Amino acid sequence: MFETNAPPHRACHVAEIRRRHGDREYRSILLRRTYREDGKVKHETLGNLSHLPPETIDLIRRSLRGEAMMGSNEAFEVVRSRPHGHVAAVLGTIHRLRLPQLIAPKGCRERDLVEAMIAARIVEPSSKLALARGLNAETLESSLAGQLGLESASEDELYAAMDWLLPRQASIEQALATQHLEDGTLALYDLTSTYFEGRKCPLAKLGHNRDGKKGKLQIVFGLLTNGEGCPVAVEVFPGNTGDPLTVPAQVEKLRKRFGLSQVVLVGDRGMLTSARIRENLSTAEGLGWITALRAPAIQGLVNSGALQLSLFDEKDLAEISSPDFPGERLIACRNPLLAQERARKRRELLAGTGELLAKIEAATRRARNPLHGREAIAMKVGAALAKYKVGKHYRHTITDASFRFERDEESIAREAALDGIYVIRTSMPAKAMPAQAAVYCYKRLAWAERAFRSLKTVDLNVRPIGHHKEERVKAHVLLCTLAYYVEWHMRRALAPLLFDDDDRAGGEALRASVVAPAQPSPSAEAKANTLRTANDEPVHSFQTLLRDLRTIAANHIRLKTANAEFIRITNPTSLQRRALDLLQVSLTP
Repeated sequence: MFETNAPPHRACHVAEIRRRHGDREYRSILLRRTYREDGKVKHETLGNLSHLPPETIDLIRRSLRGEAMMGSNEAFEVVRSRPHGHVAAVLGTIHRLRLPQLIAPKGCRERDLVEAMIAARIVEPSSKLALARGLNAETLESSLAGQLGLESASEDELYAAMDWLLPRQASIEQALATQHLEDGTLALYDLTSTYFEGRKCPLAKLGHNRDGKKGKLQIVFGLLTNGEGCPVAVEVFPGNTGDPLTVPAQVEKLRKRFGLSQVVLVGDRGMLTSARIRENLSTAEGLGWITALRAPAIQGLVNSGALQLSLFDEKDLAEISSPDFPGERLIACRNPLLAQERARKRRELLAGTGELLAKIEAATRRARNPLHGREAIAMKVGAALAKYKVGKHYRHTITDASFRFERDEESIAREAALDGIYVIRTSMPAKAMPAQAAVYCYKRLAWAERAFRSLKTVDLNVRPIGHHKEERVKAHVLLCTLAYYVEWHMRRALAPLLFDDDDRAGGEALRASVVAPAQPSPSAEAKANTLRTANDEPVHSFQTLLRDLRTIAANHIRLKTANAEFIRITNPTSLQRRALDLLQVSLTP
């Protein structure tokens, strides 16, 4: 019928036929076989392919040309997939903030290692040994090493990079202060401690433990932030350093190192004591301060008549004066909700202490093996009174064979009368800072305390500290502070997707008084109630959002047919794309 020298399948082809009828054009895709008959070339239509998808038509066309077709499993293989999205988000923010240039103007391996340690502290806090293993080319746990070219970093290199970083702390803090502090601004200062593993570091001492780790050595570190809680400087002190003794170093930083001629330092009542104010703050020109009075000083104002409780019958804030605080402004406040909370807590503590004392009293009366001996009874009573720290509200009598106790109702009533009352103490004149503004500025210390929660427990895990050299401990705390600096900016950018309040001004507008507790904005309230954002996306915490971004992988793919390799990034979901857009970062290196 027909004859050809080519194999039959080579005589087949895909033809595209176009015809016009009036103003319309018709297009057909046909499978045809070409053959020669009586010296003429003829075409036989074997089928109409017009209804098939373009990619299927292309496969048929290529197959008829003799190209070898194979499945994706035969053509490609995924060598490895590494979590990438969370790394891209953190590294992108680090570079957007130009933090590497603040650490060192010129790039070097030490700077890359420091950048890796900062990023790792956010994406997955761990020891330096664990980080070195995670960066190893054979065991890469994320795309972090590949992004920074650190596939061969060792633990010793990380320690050397920490030693390289510490001498640069002053210049880094100077650069951060230049960006985030200016004349006339607020500077928040707060202090915390964290426990220490080991006993060889000179900084590790026994002191006032804030972590509830009795018997553990600790270090103390103070964080200096701007008025919004953005970290600017950090300093590490021996674990037995009292809070007030850390203040002079902060005054030195603000006045001399940062060169601020006008600044207001805000610190809590245990830090900015009368002695510190007299010796370090009152003599510094251009340095204002805001703090609060302790309970004994407030009781003294009540006893002297300077503070009358009737002031709060119709208002929750009153400015008073006292000769005990010459040249200072005192702003007395009363928060009813705080008063209720303190009363509730006192009742529970008194009840708990009463139960412990009742057991001791019963032990002295039991018939079999009674508790006798003045010293033995006193030891148990002392432990019971110290447990809940309300021993001042109990009177007791101890003999060799008996123990009696009763509540001191007068003491309880005196303390209860001051429930919810606090007094702000400041050097700022009324023209420069009205009373309500002074109260609001003092309450901003909560933002510095939020930084400690993130540093110590929630996100960055500064504790426990396993380093033994003093310089390494300081470098470790500095790394964690720089990591919080990055996280602070990330949280603000991602606030619409987080439970964090992204409209603080809206919440402040709902507050009846500056003394009243802070109110969530309507948008934050809606997110908390519905667990959805304004764009109907699931609301996240900072950590769960990072875990979601972690599912974006950098896939290392090998093309078998061409012996070629390439990286393909997982396509982000709409939520992940939204997060990356808010951070202004890209998934590509």
